[in-house]
Formats: sequence, C-alpha cells, structure tokens
Amino acid sequence: MKTQKVDQVTGNPVVDLVLNTVEKKKQAFIFVNTKASAEKCAEDISEELDKTPACELIAEKILNVLGSPTKQCKRLANCVRKGSAFHHSGLHSKQREIIEDEFRLGNIRFISATPTLAAGLSMPAFRVIIRDVQRYGRRGMEFIPVLEFLQMAGRAGRPEFDDFGEAIVIAKSEGEKENLSEKYLLGEPEDIYSKLAVEPVLRTYVLSLISAAEVNNFEKLMNFFKETFWAFQFKDMNQLSVTIKKMVKLLVDWGFIQELDNKFRATYSGKRIAELYIDPYTANEFVKGLKRSSETVTLLGLLHLICNTLEMRPLLNVTTKDFEKLQEKSLLHEKEFLSPEPSEFESEYEDWLKSLKTALMMHEWCEEADEDFLMKEYNVRPGETRAKINLADWLLYALSELARIEQKQNLLAQINKARTRLKYGVKEELLPLLKFKGIGRARARKLFNNKIRDVKDVKSIDFSTLKKILGEKSAEGVKMQVGEKIVGNQRQLSDTF
Repeated sequence: MKTQKVDQVTGNPVVDLVLNTVEKKKQAFIFVNTKASAEKCAEDISEELDKTPACELIAEKILNVLGSPTKQCKRLANCVRKGSAFHHSGLHSKQREIIEDEFRLGNIRFISATPTLAAGLSMPAFRVIIRDVQRYGRRGMEFIPVLEFLQMAGRAGRPEFDDFGEAIVIAKSEGEKENLSEKYLLGEPEDIYSKLAVEPVLRTYVLSLISAAEVNNFEKLMNFFKETFWAFQFKDMNQLSVTIKKMVKLLVDWGFIQELDNKFRATYSGKRIAELYIDPYTANEFVKGLKRSSETVTLLGLLHLICNTLEMRPLLNVTTKDFEKLQEKSLLHEKEFLSPEPSEFESEYEDWLKSLKTALMMHEWCEEADEDFLMKEYNVRPGETRAKINLADWLLYALSELARIEQKQNLLAQINKARTRLKYGVKEELLPLLKFKGIGRARARKLFNNKIRDVKDVKSIDFSTLKKILGEKSAEGVKMQVGEKIVGNQRQLSDTF
C-alpha cells in the first residue's frame, strides 16, 4: 500500500487531492456514499476552480434539459461552470449523458459520484478518490463489499487513456489506514452467487422456457437447470427439484401453464406474460386486481396497483412523519384500491404503505406538480421521477394487455388515459391538446389557460393571437396540423390537408 501525500491547502483532503490532480493536468472521479454527499463534494471542489468558456456552454445545456430548471439543475450547472460535476441516479438521463460525454472530452475534469458510476464505464480518470467505504444498510453504517471497492478502483488509469492510474482511499488515521489496507487491498473478493436462486427470477425463467417450448416436461426442465451455475453452487439436486416443482405448481395455479399427461404447455396469458417479461407473481396480482375492479377505475387505483409490485422497487421510504398522513389517505381512497390493504400488524403492511406513497407521488405528477415540489414533498429527484415513470408506463402497458386477455375492455381506455397522463404529467383536461405534435405539458397548459381546449378552438383562433401564446414557430406548426398554412400573418387552407 502506497501512502499518497499532498499539500494541505484547504484542509479538505478530497479538495487537496483534486488540486494536486489539477497540477498534474489530469482528471478524477470522487466516490462518496450518498447523493447529497456527491452534490456537496462537487460544490466544494468547484469553489477552488476557475470558470471556462466551454464549461459555461455545458452548464447552459444542463439547465435546458428540463422544461423548467429545478434547484438541482441550477446547483449542477453552477458546479459544471467550474469543471466539476456530480453524478447519481437522481439526475435526468440526458444530464448524466452530457456529464459523461464532456468528461471524455476533458471539459469536465472532476465527477463526484455514488458507486453507480463504478460499473461498465471506461473514462479518462487518472485518479479515483474513494472518500467513503461505508454506507447506510440494514444494521446502520456498513462497509462496502470488496468487489464494489475493486469496481471503483478499477475506473482509474484505463488502458486507452493512461499508462497507469491511481486509486486513493482516504483514511482518517494510521490505524484506519491499516484496517482499510487489510480489508480492501489484501482481502479476498466475495463469492458471486447465481441470480436464479432468487424466486422472481426463477419463476420468470421457468415460464419463459415453457412458453418458448424449450422444455415440455419436468425431466427436461430439470436437465436444463442442472447445467446452470445455480445448480453448480446449490449441489443438492433433490432440494433443487423441490424448488422447481414449487415454481411449476405456482404457475399452474395461476393459470399461466397447463400440465396434461405430464407435459407442460403455456396458456395464452402465460405466453403473453413471458413476452412482456414481467414477474408471473406481478401478473397474477394484476389479474386479481382487474377482477376486483368495477366498470371504472381511478388513476390512483391504477397507480397503486402497479406500484405494489417487485418491479417498482425500491419504493419511496415511509417516515414516521408520513405514517399518519398515509393512513388518512388510505381511508379516504379505500374503495379505489385494486390491491387490498393488509392489516397494519401484517409484515406486508409497510410495503403496501410505501407503494401508496410512491403512487401518490406519481399522482401529484399527473396533477402537474413540478420536480421541485416532488423533491420537497417526497424527496425524489428528477432522474428518479423519470425512472419511476418509465417503469410505470411499462407496467401499465402490461396491465392493459392482461385486461384485454381477461376481456376487461371497459378498462382499456382508462389504462391508456393513465399512461398518457403519466407520460406528460398533465391533468385530464389537457389530453385533447396533447394530440398536437410539439405540444407538451407547458404549452398545453398555456393553451388551456387561454381558453383553447381542443382542435375546434385551435382552428377558430387567429394566428396572431396563437403566436402570442406559443411563439411563431410553434403556432405555425399547430396551425399546419389543423389544415392551415401561414403566409405572412394570414392563414390559408393548406393544399396538403
């Protein structure tokens, strides 16, 4: 283990290492354990750096990713102006992409990140500074695994960029240095375990194999799994057989496969579930929810049904402060839920409340709450919001497919309406305006507030008024979509419509 000494300029070891890296004309990653720490660390670094014209332009690009910049966007842009950035799952995917691209180009020189950046990226980071080797877990603060440490350290000095690199761990004392050396530099990486041992994965693969006609009886199914890494690790073939039989029985009970004359065949719904690649348990909960539904369902009811799934995890945490409020909400909307509320003494109750909080957050989005409001009220960042919305759209689509199979055609329009509202984050009253290309949440609200509420209103309004609301280019585009073209400020019927 090599001890790295740098001049103490600021008293902050990370910033001092960064300034030393500047002297070497190199770039660095700084790994910390939380999103908030990544943001604060990037700010601390930026205070010691100078602005550059290139970074000013990058900062503007980052500000303009969202329709209306959030506090997080502004905070990130201020850091980027000095060549420092933070990177975590709470950022919009486009912002993460900009940061990564500009780091490769050398414009952004320092990225403070959570360990999510440690896997799968090859970047010109000469140094990796690992500030935190502990993070909050089930038993309080826990040391990160050796494998994760090696992933982070492995980002330094990639062969295509440098002849060598430096991975530096910050220790607070000589004693801690020795402990870190023993644990991470001399320690053995943890064993890797097969994901097939996890029930959701196993039942998904069992259904996929039967659906694709790769196997059609239990013997062939066992022969397939005997050749897997899971079987190699598990060793006990008798217990493995019991586990797989349990999965098959569940799929039969749920109606996703049939067993006739000791042969398996996927049902129509089973095949579609395998194609959708959702957990069969989730599919069964969806089917049960659809059967509980009446002629109509509410947006909150649909959102809660899809949030109460393994696919949507991790769900939003429920704090002590949230508990009473969520119980009030559950009483208020009791008749809307398609997933029945368990007793508060059951183990599932906490997850049910978490799914309700997550659903309420998405419902707020559909009621046109902005990202700053969601951050303040639900502690969810824009990137996390978008990730949840994308997951929700996929699950709502799967739900619509199951509604079609279950002949619940009366619910299809309501599910599709929920998908559109979720995609754009709008109230139902704006849906007719979203049919226009180039009209999203903000422009639709502007039109609606100016008493333009549907295609008929768009046709009747004069171009000069529309131009004041949307701007000239957007107004021309909307008018063309209703069969008009604009010459000067005069509208004419378009020959192309």
